[in-house]
Amino acid sequence: MGELLSLLRFNAGSGHIWLDEQRMLLLHARAFAELRKELLDSLGVERARGLLVRMGFASGQRDGELAVKERRAGLRTEDAFMLGPRLHSIEGIVSVEMIKLEMDLENKQFFGEFVWENSWECEAHVADFGYGDDPQCWSQIGYASGYTSAFMGRLVVFKEVECTSMGDSRCRIVGHVAEEWQDERYLDYFRQHHVAERLIEFNLGLEHLRALQPRREYDQKLVGVSPGFRAAFDLLRTAARSAITVLLLGETGVGKELFARWLHDNGPRAKQPFIAVNCAAIPAELIEAELFGVEKGAYTGAHHARAGRFERAHGGTLFLDEAGDLPPATQVKLLRVLQTGEIERLGADQATRVDVRIVAATNVDLPRAMQAGKFRSDLFYRLNTFPITIPPLRERTADIPALVGRFVEKYSTLYGKKLRGLTDKAMREVMKHAWPGNIRELENVIERAVLLAPDHGDIEAAYLWSSPSGAPVEGQLGAGGQITQSEGGTLDALCERVLEESIDIASLEQRLMQMAMQRAKGNLSQAARLLGITRPQLAYRLKKEGLPAS
Repeated sequence: MGELLSLLRFNAGSGHIWLDEQRMLLLHARAFAELRKELLDSLGVERARGLLVRMGFASGQRDGELAVKERRAGLRTEDAFMLGPRLHSIEGIVSVEMIKLEMDLENKQFFGEFVWENSWECEAHVADFGYGDDPQCWSQIGYASGYTSAFMGRLVVFKEVECTSMGDSRCRIVGHVAEEWQDERYLDYFRQHHVAERLIEFNLGLEHLRALQPRREYDQKLVGVSPGFRAAFDLLRTAARSAITVLLLGETGVGKELFARWLHDNGPRAKQPFIAVNCAAIPAELIEAELFGVEKGAYTGAHHARAGRFERAHGGTLFLDEAGDLPPATQVKLLRVLQTGEIERLGADQATRVDVRIVAATNVDLPRAMQAGKFRSDLFYRLNTFPITIPPLRERTADIPALVGRFVEKYSTLYGKKLRGLTDKAMREVMKHAWPGNIRELENVIERAVLLAPDHGDIEAAYLWSSPSGAPVEGQLGAGGQITQSEGGTLDALCERVLEESIDIASLEQRLMQMAMQRAKGNLSQAARLLGITRPQLAYRLKKEGLPAS
């Protein structure tokens, strides 16, 4: 019991109760009793019973996963299993006494008999409805079944054979693998039923129900419910059916290419090519050849004629990412294409007509670039016909759980794993993080966590960050409920120095990359790990800053 209590932590300052990495709640038993009574009155006995059983089952599964974790950490199998009954006692649900316990984990066989004393659910039912002929510990039966099923790795179901709500002196439950009950009607309580949906359809009508449901019009690649995302997506959807030039604005990593692909896939050009080019990743002396193509002999080394991105995108969409970094000479030629619909390969004598929809994207402040003479104003007005600003992830916190779910699914499939998702603590850290790298950073973090997490397990907070300094800067809860300060204080001190001494951020970033490359002895992958970014991200930044990549 002492070991179990060490996993339970209270933090009154932040309003959290933790059981290992799962968030817990401490609520009035009478409040639960009122809710239970309302469910019975509203849904009827059978539907309410099924709902309460499944609610308890879900809670039991969570605690069962914790018990499996403790068993794998070396706790004796029976002691690990008894964590669940002890948790029920600590949580004030019921006092549990084991009568008989037979477990064969290798063959997944189970039999258990337990006695319950002081069941809150029986007390609540008798207080509201009096004594009856049927057992009433429904959520507790669900908990015992969910807990044991998670522990054994197969469906195990308990039945209550004595209950104080029927006048018995105590409650007694018996459990074994589901198939041995041979009682489909009883097992049906443990299967999911969309009770609420059916009731709403019955009472309000299907059409009214649809009007009440949130919109689900977003493509499977675009995930979001936040106001900022919806505003951007509504503009995107408006532009999709036309050929209007779209300019996607936003910070690096917000998902501009996904927006561009959605625009293409949901417009009249969907069956034609979608060609993307990162204008910042191509050297200035090669960008025109990449965009417009070359004729044989146009320059030394041009041994063959080659079509450029415009020709390859004919009939479809050309996505110009990082268009704000185009060299001045290329800006002139791009403007001509937008005006005439014609391109000229390098070394060609005549123009070629192309039918291409342009979608451009940049994280550069183009009005400021125009003032500095780095971007042509006439090109800006051509590209800026239909601007769409994609908000950064820090302004889209409501979208984070759905994005996390998508990335967990994506990388679980990629790495051949089955995972239950993030723990409550891990999700809280993800929600609190500032995400300077936006969705791209979130995806990288989740990929790493999926790789580290054990198969069939949870993604814990420790798997998210490559170092403690990568975690959100906040007080962390220590053993016994005390608050300990994380390494975030060091990061705060560094930030204070940057502000006080007016250190240029760009120079600081360059120096960090140089130091990482020196420490890694030119190994790009190792340097990227030191910086907490991916190898392609580091290579891109080094090239953009004109720094050596080895």
